[in-house]
Amino acid sequence: MKLTKEHQAIRETIAKFIDKEINPYCDEWEEAGIFPAHELFKKMGDEGLLGICKPEAYGGMGLDYSYQIVFSEELGRIASGGVSMAIGVQTDMATPALANHGSDYVRDEFLTKAISGEAVFSIAVSEPHAGSDVAAIKTAAVKDGDDYIINGTKMWITNATQADYLCLLADTGGDNAHMSKSLIVVPTKSEGISFSKRLNKLGMRSSDTAQIFFDDVRVPQKNLIGEEGAGFIYQMEQFQEERLYAAAGNLKGLEACINQTIEYTRDRKVFKKAILDNQVVHFRLAELQTEIECLRALVYSAVEGYIDGENVTMKASMAKLKAGRLSREVTDACLQYWGGMGYMWDNPISRAYRDTRLASIGGGADEVMLGIICKLMGTMPSRKKSSIQ
Repeated sequence: MKLTKEHQAIRETIAKFIDKEINPYCDEWEEAGIFPAHELFKKMGDEGLLGICKPEAYGGMGLDYSYQIVFSEELGRIASGGVSMAIGVQTDMATPALANHGSDYVRDEFLTKAISGEAVFSIAVSEPHAGSDVAAIKTAAVKDGDDYIINGTKMWITNATQADYLCLLADTGGDNAHMSKSLIVVPTKSEGISFSKRLNKLGMRSSDTAQIFFDDVRVPQKNLIGEEGAGFIYQMEQFQEERLYAAAGNLKGLEACINQTIEYTRDRKVFKKAILDNQVVHFRLAELQTEIECLRALVYSAVEGYIDGENVTMKASMAKLKAGRLSREVTDACLQYWGGMGYMWDNPISRAYRDTRLASIGGGADEVMLGIICKLMGTMPSRKKSSIQ
């Protein structure tokens, strides 16, 4: 992926915005367990940062996906993973299907608000019994006149308590589990919607996450995204952007962990010698920096293919898998070199250690990524039961 002056200009704009509008407040938001999404997203919308690769007709910049991935990579500068994750939900998880498959009405009514930052969006797919197994969801949307009546529950929903709209995946009926799902835009102020209290998470503390309950929620059928029954396919498409976002979004954060560790271990002396001067330490940091560059190369390669219209499921899954495992490896190693200071709750490495643990769980667990890769390699055993003769 070749980066131009235009890419660099967007990178610098995002970096300046983060340094001014986000990082000075991260500690405060972490302590509060929530950040002001409406206020922040409106500022980002005013800067044109929420619709980089969305159509110009609806307020976006209309640029190709390489510019979006630069945006995602730069979000790794944010000192609180919960904030960058919430932004990613707005740009790369809840709205791609809306932009690519929504009717003129849906895009005029909802996509414009997501791009301008006028409204906060969330993606509602996971359920208590169906996270990585998307086809197993049970939340149902049944037709009644010109409306859908929705019943069920969604779990682990980022931006839940602040969202104005949900991009909700529901079962709209049919015998084929993969052809019976539909994506529907659901206003959160609809009668019959209720929320749990904010979930008390290990990391991503600044992000409001909750369970959502739907009890005979009535939504117009015109809020359907694309075709009825095609929601599973649309969601699989959205997962590609979500997984590339997750991989790219970890790069700068992991580099920050290494750079902060270099600074600390250069100053910290043990047995009259800087910790960094131990070969095992500076060699290990060099190895980890090399791994980060390998991940960046994989992400950029996947993005090139995605822009060219290729099926990048394999590379996107590999990038997501590698990002999750590398995040655990980098933060664990860096925390070890910080010693007791690294074990303190408000230490930046400690926060990264907690926040990035989600990378191997959310958006498709490591095991799901491995399953996808194995299927595409042709090494996944058949599920057919062998008969005993």
